[in-house]
Amino acid sequence: MAVTLRQIAELAGVSRGTVDRVMNNRGHVNEEVEARVRQIAAELGYEPNQAGRALARAKVSVKIGFLIQSVETPTMQTVAEGAEEAAAKLRSRGLDVVIRKLESLGEQQELDAIEALVKEGIKGLAITPSDSPEIYAALDRVVDLGIPVITVNGDAPRSRRMCFVGMDNEQGGRTAAGLVRSMLPAGGKVLTLSAYPNNHGHRARYVSFAEEMAKIAPDIQLLPLQHCFNRDDYAYELTLRALEEHEDLDVIYVTAHGQHGACEAIEKMGRKVRVVAYDLTPQNRIDLTENKIEFVIDQNARVQGTQPPQLLYEYLIEGKQPTCSQMYTDILIKTRYNI
Repeated sequence: MAVTLRQIAELAGVSRGTVDRVMNNRGHVNEEVEARVRQIAAELGYEPNQAGRALARAKVSVKIGFLIQSVETPTMQTVAEGAEEAAAKLRSRGLDVVIRKLESLGEQQELDAIEALVKEGIKGLAITPSDSPEIYAALDRVVDLGIPVITVNGDAPRSRRMCFVGMDNEQGGRTAAGLVRSMLPAGGKVLTLSAYPNNHGHRARYVSFAEEMAKIAPDIQLLPLQHCFNRDDYAYELTLRALEEHEDLDVIYVTAHGQHGACEAIEKMGRKVRVVAYDLTPQNRIDLTENKIEFVIDQNARVQGTQPPQLLYEYLIEGKQPTCSQMYTDILIKTRYNI
């Protein structure tokens, strides 16, 4: 990984701005400090991002792409709003953010959109990816063109993306397991509704949930996983069927969207079944208030929209690498008492 100005600054005991002035020959730095900074930079093998420095001096507009799937869901709408907010702020600083929104989670339409953005001349890409070998290969081809890639909301860990911005979905699944255990101290039955099988985040939330439940609550029975594809009508039918087949169903765990459909099915059957869901969307706020959802695990979706363009700006213009390969947003547990 390339050495950053921040790393040099920490070792030299000075600010990043001081290191920037030294490396760009801007002066106004004590001779002793400058010598120390240059020595540390040389020892670390620091190589300035010449392209980024040239762009910054020339104030040339740099274009990046932000590809957002499943924008029909409230969570991804919030991600898109964050991306638009970042685009507005960064435009005056020379970054043009081209936002492409796709309905649902479709591999081919995503591949087509990636190709179209590359043809438009993007210098960086933020993307909410499908989890498939074809998408991984496409992202690696983008990286081979010298275009850094940041994955958002769902990761593509087997690709050569620069970093991931989003919830630690495995930790989110374990958090859900802890909540379910607290609700069912004497055991019970749980139905899990997931969205797409080809979404890394959705799958991680279920797999880690199931693994943690096996450790901490072996007396709780998990019914077979069902996929509702983020649709309330599908979730409604799946929940209705489960309620009819299992009179002792206690909890429904929803890894993405579809929770409102599950709540409607529970209400129709007149049952007391608790729901654990993700994301503090407007509808989830209502369902929490009305005691239809017990817990919401929020992932700060707006930050998932604002942070990737900023990271790409810092990398392309300032030559600054992300501090780590996994930039996790906070996991927040919401109830009707703290919204």
